[in-house]
Amino acid sequence: MAEQVRAIRTRQTILLAAATIFEEHGYQAATISQILAAAGVTKGALYFHFQSKEDLAQGVIAEQELRFSVPPRPSKVQEIVDVVMLHAHRLQTDPMVRAGVRLSMDQLAEGLDRSGPFLRWGEVGLDLLQQAQAQGELMPHVSPSETADVIVGSFAGIQSMSQAVSDYRDLVGRVSALMRHVLPSAVVPSVLASLDLSEGRGAAVFAEALKAVDALEAAG
Repeated sequence: MAEQVRAIRTRQTILLAAATIFEEHGYQAATISQILAAAGVTKGALYFHFQSKEDLAQGVIAEQELRFSVPPRPSKVQEIVDVVMLHAHRLQTDPMVRAGVRLSMDQLAEGLDRSGPFLRWGEVGLDLLQQAQAQGELMPHVSPSETADVIVGSFAGIQSMSQAVSDYRDLVGRVSALMRHVLPSAVVPSVLASLDLSEGRGAAVFAEALKAVDALEAAG
């Protein structure tokens, strides 16, 4: 058990170091030597967990989707908002998430499959929008798959703009504005009026999700 715990900690140390290097230098310029130096581990320890720089980058990309999730909501449109706002909050506060997003958006990352996060976020959005449609939360003309793609693509553009302009400091405001502009074209007015689209929503959802994780860990 102690060896397993050490292995988990070593893997996380390597991922955190890789996230720092990838965010600072980008995928193409980052080197295994830089990651080893930042992590303070041996080459053997790194290659025990990750077979290559690409494998390591995929680990960082995947890490942004782990640990925190939005609890189910009665309104599936509110749940979509909460997923988006939580991700925006984590982009502002979590270096691992920032590095994963930078890798996903890095068009110079030759040989790195960057499609995974976009496809997975699209699947999450589609599932929630289909549930929202079944509950009568969407207007009759709405295509859940099309709307999911619009939300994911728009968020990608908004976060990229925020990173360039303010290093994510204005991200939650921009994402709140995005939701206020996109949702009226898809959501029935009665549901739209009930939504919490405030800039503080992401931080509140994060606190809720963190409490749920702590409760699970205490129970385990």
